[in-house]
Amino acid sequence: MAKRVGVDKWLFGTVLLLVLFGLVSVFSASAVIAKATLGSPYAYVIKQAGFALAGMIALFVLMRVDYRKYNNPKLIFPLMAITGLLLLAVFAWGGMNGAHRWVRFPGMTLEPSEMAKPMIVLFLAWFLQTRIHTIDNLKETILPAMLPPLVFIALILKEPDLGTALVCAAVMMLMLFLAGLQMKWVAAVAAAASPVLYYMLFHVSWRAKRMFVFLHPEADPRGSGFHIMQSLIAVGTGGIRGLGLMEGRQKLFYLPEPHTDFIFANISEELGLIGAICVLTAFCILGYRGMRAAFLSTDPFARFLAFGLTTIILVQAFFNMSVVLALLPTKGIPLPLISSGGTSVFVTLACMGVLLNVTREID
Repeated sequence: MAKRVGVDKWLFGTVLLLVLFGLVSVFSASAVIAKATLGSPYAYVIKQAGFALAGMIALFVLMRVDYRKYNNPKLIFPLMAITGLLLLAVFAWGGMNGAHRWVRFPGMTLEPSEMAKPMIVLFLAWFLQTRIHTIDNLKETILPAMLPPLVFIALILKEPDLGTALVCAAVMMLMLFLAGLQMKWVAAVAAAASPVLYYMLFHVSWRAKRMFVFLHPEADPRGSGFHIMQSLIAVGTGGIRGLGLMEGRQKLFYLPEPHTDFIFANISEELGLIGAICVLTAFCILGYRGMRAAFLSTDPFARFLAFGLTTIILVQAFFNMSVVLALLPTKGIPLPLISSGGTSVFVTLACMGVLLNVTREID
């Protein structure tokens, strides 16, 4: 195929649109809270804008770096080691809200689990490109492919962060499935993971309570069911057209985390079903263009890389929107490129830079 002169303009435009819309949404959802708690309505959006700007710089730089340079174990394994050390380093800092998820530096925090997701994709893309014909070999391919990601997943579970661990596990299994892993092995992995997931959900007291709340949020609407009920009220109040930008009511100290985990609820309240569908459409376009790059690529490494990076976005968006709509139990998973979260938006934009470079090779 002839080498493309430019990147995928649809993908680039969609990413840029989501980032800009995310900044507007963060300001709308956080202004009142930021004013009350930090003294300035712009506190959260300025911080988000700073990370978004840094992320866009990373996107433009990585968009021009040939993706083949990442296909090198001398680069991949040191990056994997650094990510693993950062995942261990979170336990050296005091917990926040009962979790150890951040490495703190003066003036900023870093969430290593956000870095773990693209590193799992990069490792699997490198490892699987030459193992397609032996994908069902347990000792040569399946176990060596799964071991490093499972170490990351175990460390993320220890933080604890079950939501991000499930995202990592889903991306890992989807990439193995793309490589041709037979359904019997997928079923075997699912069966092996089921007891661990069952224990995590039903034998950890606060998660078991969360599962009960998910099934019966109306049983304690002012207590444990508060998150879900307020989210559903926000979505329902928006109706078809919404209350108008900046006019949402649930963000006024009713809806918890309106600028992070539940920002989609605030969007639905202010912009209604129309706004929610527009956001969903944007993610569908991003997913389509990313998958198009993956399946049109003749380079196995590029195919796995594009597929994995796109899957990270789609799986996170699915989990976040499903939580907001009470289709899944509450998890702390941000809406990619939209939710407030510095590490998340920076890493996601950097990943999109790599994906855009892959699209240069597609006619």
